[in-house]
Amino acid sequence: MTAGSFRTFLVAGVGAVTVLSLVVRAAEAQERPAPTIEFAVGSFIFVDDGFPSERFGGAAGHVYLSPRISVGPEIAFVQGQNHRHFMATGNLTCDLVDPSNARGRRVTPFVVMGGGLFQTHENFPVGDFTSTEGAFTAGGGVRTLLGDRVTLGIEARVGWEAHIRVNGMVGVRLAR
Repeated sequence: MTAGSFRTFLVAGVGAVTVLSLVVRAAEAQERPAPTIEFAVGSFIFVDDGFPSERFGGAAGHVYLSPRISVGPEIAFVQGQNHRHFMATGNLTCDLVDPSNARGRRVTPFVVMGGGLFQTHENFPVGDFTSTEGAFTAGGGVRTLLGDRVTLGIEARVGWEAHIRVNGMVGVRLAR
């Protein structure tokens, strides 16, 4: 390596480190949104069973790790005629736009994925049956901010046990 190419390499390296440190500082300076609790109701469609639609309800919590990334638990209940299901997952949600830098935009599209447990309890004339297995969901949606702390949204997901889920949701941002 010649002295000229070494100086060019050194200047480029120092420049890259400087730019990277500015980006990291800017990311650290961004304020994370307050934790949120969401309540959801909708339809749970089992695709491997002739597409029956059943009522669905649940709740989820979000703790923001950054302005756009949140993690948190979710529980969901599905009620059928002679059976019920319970799902508990841990979710990772990524808002596709930073709500704090949206310049007046109040609509936030997002993607979500989660993993956990799916439990089924069925009632048969000869006795009850319960099974528990692993579960995952993945999908996305859109939410809008109503006022300072309330959100309203819609989402769709697919998951295992094989299902499609479509629901509306209402969220409340907790005060810091």
